Amino acid sequence: MFGDYGHGSLILLLGACMVFFHDWYLKHIPALRDIQRLRYMFFLMGFFSCYNGLLYNEWFAIPYDWFGSCY
Repeated sequence: MFGDYGHGSLILLLGACMVFFHDWYLKHIPALRDIQRLRYMFFLMGFFSCYNGLLYNEWFAIPYDWFGSCY
């Protein structure tokens, strides 16, 4: 499981660029045609990594206590 808010946000940004600029990538960089098939997987992988990073309180492998502790 990959639960890191910092790294997940980078993957989310990559996936969002792949989703929003899909036509531009296919026109200007045709070598990425096979990778563009996985654009939604990258987007969701980044989203859920950010979600798990918030649950685990980790940002670029550094533990942060953003929401406080109940202990």
